[in-house]
Amino acid sequence: MRRLPSTRRPDWRAKIESVGLIYSTTITPDGGAVEYWHEDAYYEFEMSEVETLEGVTEELHRMSLEAARYLATGAMGTIGIGPDALRLAAESLAKSDPAVYGRFDLAFDGHGPAKLLEYNADTPTGLIEASLAQYYWLQDVRPDHDQWNGIHEALVAAWRKLYAASGLTTLHVAHTEVESSGEDWMTAAYMRDVAMQGGWTTVGINMSDIGWDAVGKLFVDLDDQPISTMFKLYPWELMIKEDFGRHVLAWPTSTRWIEPAWKMLLSNKALLAALWHLYPNHPNLLPAYLDSPRELSEWVAKPLHGREGDNIRIHADGIDIEQPGGYGAEGWCYQAWHPLPSMDGNRPVLGCWVVDGESVGVGIRESDGYITDYYCRFVPSIINAPAPTITG
Repeated sequence: MRRLPSTRRPDWRAKIESVGLIYSTTITPDGGAVEYWHEDAYYEFEMSEVETLEGVTEELHRMSLEAARYLATGAMGTIGIGPDALRLAAESLAKSDPAVYGRFDLAFDGHGPAKLLEYNADTPTGLIEASLAQYYWLQDVRPDHDQWNGIHEALVAAWRKLYAASGLTTLHVAHTEVESSGEDWMTAAYMRDVAMQGGWTTVGINMSDIGWDAVGKLFVDLDDQPISTMFKLYPWELMIKEDFGRHVLAWPTSTRWIEPAWKMLLSNKALLAALWHLYPNHPNLLPAYLDSPRELSEWVAKPLHGREGDNIRIHADGIDIEQPGGYGAEGWCYQAWHPLPSMDGNRPVLGCWVVDGESVGVGIRESDGYITDYYCRFVPSIINAPAPTITG
């Protein structure tokens, strides 16, 4: 794995916006601007590295399902979601409620084994840039090379599979209008697109516009039509605490949610401690514990529901960092300190995508510091192998 320089396309902004990446510019607290999409460089993998990472990703997914079953027993407490939500998640997992996608964040330098940092399994974003924007960058800049990126095709296939199995035809797709960058809106729009290619008729809706029919005991849209299946880009741990969350708890089968309630167990940082408990000394895991660092002398404290690096604390030799944010009251996971590798001063984290249980691609975000936060950069990647030949 190498980071190599590249020349940006003159019309790069128009190109990424044409596929939905309209949220590239991030405003900093001092009024400056940081460009999220970064094509002045790219990462190059060897095919052997990709094959290894594919295997690691799928193994971690299987292990995570076992860890979710362990968490569902309550052996590690209610992990910040409460007993009722834990019960809902456990029942959903026992029924194998269908799921579509997730993203593992891994630290990898091309030499030692990849290490799991977390699993974004409920509302993972970074999808448009990993699936579409870097694919079209490849066609413009390195069309003679391959790319670890079958995300789009896998999503269409997953939605087609759900369509065939469900006997239903309409999918509601919801996001929250509170998110102002446009990322959630465009991610939901992209999910509508791949679902429609999979056969579904889709209806877009804001989370705040979801209604409850007290007579029929079901959720409805703005036209008072029942919501039978819904993809929601909204975290379960927030949804379950809101007013209509009590309806989900009381009538859990009134709507089939994608992602399902059992994803509360995978997107929670307690998963890291459960994995280490079940698979101690696994080469792709870091020691992790709930509530205290135990024997760890260098550690990263992660709030169980934290996102985008908020409230992360790092305690290591010569390093004491604490990020601001609003998380932490729900509890903490302490994970062994494992710094991201430095590639000419850039620190990449690999977002390895899983769709329908299979490894399908990667998106790379990099930062200047040890924490991948709101001001990171997305950098495209290639495989050091020729593009596959398509035959009739």
